[in-house]
Parts: sequence; C-alpha cells; structure tokens
Amino acid sequence: MSKMPKNTPRMIFGLYGTGGFAREVIPLVAEYVSATVQTARKDASQIFFVETTPTKTEINGYPVISEEAFFNMACEEKFFNIAIADSKVRERIADQCMEKGVRPMSLQSSRSLMYDRNEVGNGAIICAHSTITSNARIGKFFHSNLYSYVAHDCVIGDYVTFAPNVHCNGNIHIQDHAYIGTGAIIKQGTSDRPLVIGEGAIVGMGAVVTKNVSPYTTVIGNPARPHSKE
Repeated sequence: MSKMPKNTPRMIFGLYGTGGFAREVIPLVAEYVSATVQTARKDASQIFFVETTPTKTEINGYPVISEEAFFNMACEEKFFNIAIADSKVRERIADQCMEKGVRPMSLQSSRSLMYDRNEVGNGAIICAHSTITSNARIGKFFHSNLYSYVAHDCVIGDYVTFAPNVHCNGNIHIQDHAYIGTGAIIKQGTSDRPLVIGEGAIVGMGAVVTKNVSPYTTVIGNPARPHSKE
C-alpha cells in the first residue's frame, strides 16, 4: 500500500453549512473528535466547514473548503454532518456524501440528556440542553436544537427538524421532513392513538398542536390550525 503524502490529515471532519446554526454546531464536532478519536490520531485530524461555493476562507477559527475539495482531499477516514435546516437539502447532501464513501457522524452535546431504550439514526445533531427520554425511535439526520425534548414512545422519521425549545410529548409520531418551529408544543397522544404530524408538515413558532397535522400542511396558533395563504 502506498503511503499518503507527508502532512496529509489521517482523519477529516466536515460540517456542511456556515450559517448561524453551523457556527453553533462546529464546537460539537470538536467535542466529538475529543471524545471519540484516539490521542495519537487527534493530532492528525482536521475539522472544516464545507460549502458548495465558499465566500470565506475561515469562520470562527475553522477553515472553510468547497464540497469538491472536501471530496478530493486525501485521508484515511472522512466524516460529515449537515447543519442546514432545509431537510431536502440535508437529504441530497447526505446521499451524495455516502455515495462518495464519506461516513456520517452523530453529534450530541455533553450538556444534553439521553435516557434509556432509545434508537437514534445516523447523522443526528442533539444540541445542548436537549433531552430524549425513553423508548423513542428517531430516524436519520434529526436536528434537536437548544432546549428541545422528545418524550417517551415517540416515533420520529428521517430529516425531521426541531427548532429551539420544542416540546414533543409522549406518543407522538412525526413523519419524514417535518419542521417544528421554535417553542411549539405538541400535545401528548396515547399508545393506541398517537398524535401524528404528517410528512413535510410545518408547525409554526409557538403553535400548540392538539390534533393530527396533515402532510405538507402548515399550522399556526393556539390551538394550531392550518395557515391560510390568503
């Protein structure tokens, strides 16, 4: 096996996005590296922001590189996550990265709580002061922003986004690509009749959801009701 050129990083960690959420998440990448990478490999690891077309070379002390450079950079192992709210963009990037052999990393703040019997898919971002209690099943590339929680027996699909301070009570089913806005409260369901938020639905900021939400529907208010565009 041929040796890599001298000074080539052995491990690369790329975080997609450079906006406010990405800047909040990049310390979780550093925390992930510190907690999971052996000491001998930490010194040969690099962390990057990744953008399709970068407009800056550095943000908050971390280099910004293009997606092309990220894919082409030589290393032994390469990992990624996506700090972008648009779930369809997340899905596209995740599919592309995995096709290129880049491995997803799940990021969980040391200041979050995870109780027992939970299943969380690859690529999750669990921010500080988030809580996932017990017997929850969560799909891939889930975002749980600051102070959000998922209570017992919830089932959450792929590419679901929680903005800060979401209250997701027990026995709630949230389908793929749903977006739950800041401060939203979702009423608890029951084991035989869980409250369901459909695929691609949007729950507005501060909404109080007491009934099922149809797929691709935006609801707002207390109690939450479909938002009219008129």
